[in-house]
Amino acid sequence: MTDTMAGLLQAGLLLVALAAVYKPLGDYMARVFSSEKHTKAERGLYRLFRVNPGSEQHWKTYASAVIGFSFVSVVFLYLLQRLQAILPWSLGKEPVSPAVAFNTAVSFVTNTNWQSYSPEATMGHFVQMAGLTVQNFLSAAVGLSVAVAVVRGFVRAKTDRLGNFWVDLTRGTIRIMLPIAFVAAIVLIALGVVQSLKSGVDVLNPDGSTGKIALAPAASQEAVKELGTNGGGIFNANSAHPFENPNAWTNLIEIFLILVIPVSLTRTFGKLVGNTKQGYVLLSVMATLFTAMLAVTWLSEAHASGPASLAAGANLEGKEQRFGIGLSSLFATATTGTSTGAVNGAHDSYSGLGGGGVLLNMLLGEISPGGVGTGLYGILVMAVIAMFLAGLMVGRTPEYLGKKLGKREVTCAAVAMLAMPTVVLLGSGIALMLADTPAAMTNSGAHGLSEVLYAYASAGNNNGSAFGGLTVTSDWFQSSLSVAMLLGRFIPILAVLCLAGSLASQRKVPETAGTLPTTGPLFGTMLAGTIVLVAALTFIPALALGPIAEALA
Repeated sequence: MTDTMAGLLQAGLLLVALAAVYKPLGDYMARVFSSEKHTKAERGLYRLFRVNPGSEQHWKTYASAVIGFSFVSVVFLYLLQRLQAILPWSLGKEPVSPAVAFNTAVSFVTNTNWQSYSPEATMGHFVQMAGLTVQNFLSAAVGLSVAVAVVRGFVRAKTDRLGNFWVDLTRGTIRIMLPIAFVAAIVLIALGVVQSLKSGVDVLNPDGSTGKIALAPAASQEAVKELGTNGGGIFNANSAHPFENPNAWTNLIEIFLILVIPVSLTRTFGKLVGNTKQGYVLLSVMATLFTAMLAVTWLSEAHASGPASLAAGANLEGKEQRFGIGLSSLFATATTGTSTGAVNGAHDSYSGLGGGGVLLNMLLGEISPGGVGTGLYGILVMAVIAMFLAGLMVGRTPEYLGKKLGKREVTCAAVAMLAMPTVVLLGSGIALMLADTPAAMTNSGAHGLSEVLYAYASAGNNNGSAFGGLTVTSDWFQSSLSVAMLLGRFIPILAVLCLAGSLASQRKVPETAGTLPTTGPLFGTMLAGTIVLVAALTFIPALALGPIAEALA
């Protein structure tokens, strides 16, 4: 079987698997967040943390809970790393340095999972499990909670309440993330992913010397790393490491885990708003953008360019031979189309156009299909912008899902939309002006610019993948990328919660003959066009100096 046929077969199997779980998982998540019943375990947690599950919150209170919980999580994870030497299962490792500990704490709490260190050399098992893996669950559940609160803003009328963050967080973790990750971890172990509390295993090298291969509880972290669109690996090679991703079947399952919740959330959205066609339109836009980016990346990598590539017949540098061009391109598109950031190859080794494809996937706003929760509220922001533009063209006050989109609503959507480009372009521009940056870049010229732009796009979009080739261990990169992660995460969250609060306070507007239908191809085309137009107007100059210039060279 050729590499292309193997890739197409896995893409087909992935599509079938996602279609099979789309309705049951989407409906289940809708029931989880609309049910008034609490499980025994949940009631116990509410009593322990003195939460009144029957009390709903104003959007400002909901936002304060999100920020407060995230702040405490950053402090806890930072201290856990700094105290590593006295913790069990530390494997004799020293405390993590302050700069790296802060960057890592921010990274995992914001669902970015950017890693500027070698995990197996830096982190003991306790920090990995009690710190990083726990945040993989919680940061994903935070995004899921915010998305549900935004949907409630469209559903509810004449109220200033969006639900209870602590209830949404608890349900998202216990009822959705934990059971799926538990089953996925068992499946991955059965297929060869390592799960061990040993520090490593001694091996005999061909030259007669001895060495040690690191071991870790990889399967339990790998499952939620992908399911929660987190991406931080327990080994430095991430999902290119055979202990994390040993074969084509685990590769397929990991891509499935990356996509399953963001894709199914469109069904959840349709069920909660009382019209499943609304979810189908969003899904169709996500699928169109995903397919386009996959085609660009796959075709670019399959088309040989340069002497080495021509000799090999394709761009094979930086790709695992057990995956090849097709499965590497599929994984790269899935991980940058969501906020995952896991990698099964080196994006730095991709061709100019192929690397530009995965970069553009992030710069579109990671809404095809986006991260857990973040993808849904991200595309809803773009839907509001699209309806606003449509209203300008016809001279009518825009509406979406029965809610009028006035100055306050459009302002909130604009802030959410512009936060990421501002962070990415300012961060990249300042970094490129610094005298020390060229020394941190492995490559000069267009490719070097792409490395810097990719780093800030990854941080500002809370993706976490690295283009590679850029050394980010300096205090500047550690601190500036941390700031980019924080701003890229919490400014959009505050803006969309403000939008939700404003929408929830309105009354429902009945449909009239002048109401633009939002369940057909016209709206889908307009939404996709708005997404592409915003990215094109914002990032084309930077892309022209980086990946486009490299592709044309």
